[in-house]
Amino acid sequence: MRKMKSLGLHPAAKPLVFLLCLGPLAALVWGAAHEQLGANPAEALIRQLGDWSLRALCLTLAITPLRTAFNLPVLARFRRMLGLFTFFYASLHLLAYGWLDMGLALGDIGRDILKRPFILMGFAAWLLLLPLALTSFNRAIKALGAKTWQKLHKLVYLIAGIALLHFFWMRAGKQNFGEPLVYTALIAALLGWRLLKALQRAKPRANAL
Repeated sequence: MRKMKSLGLHPAAKPLVFLLCLGPLAALVWGAAHEQLGANPAEALIRQLGDWSLRALCLTLAITPLRTAFNLPVLARFRRMLGLFTFFYASLHLLAYGWLDMGLALGDIGRDILKRPFILMGFAAWLLLLPLALTSFNRAIKALGAKTWQKLHKLVYLIAGIALLHFFWMRAGKQNFGEPLVYTALIAALLGWRLLKALQRAKPRANAL
């Protein structure tokens, strides 16, 4: 664990994590350029960008449990970056849908969002991610105040639920729920850990009263 802590504090650690987070995008761009995304590259690009936004969200939510379980406070250095990459991939997912699927026709996009529930849920998740991304910097934390900022960023739990609903409804047409169930179990475990810790903190206070 001591070695892990020293590696996490190394000056190259953040740039390396940054490059690793860009890896999926580089792979998708390479695949699109070399016609390696299958028979429907537009759909593959849209869906894989959505998958990576959900994976980045899971990694972001995993930071605190991993930091606590393995006594690795250094992991907190990477939480903001992972959160911003969640927004980055979600934005690319939305852009790919609007551009490749809808031809950037804003009227058609608006009608499609209102007509199809799974797209509405995806758009709602992105809208909720937007204020988190815009307030992820030190100046925003100072302007809002730590308590207000923490309350705002608890929206990530709601976002996780909406993102899962978006994924489930997207797969409902083909009755393919294998992956959504895996993500549901993972996110339920991560949020369940937080709930358990909150209950443990509340118990001594209740006993004190």
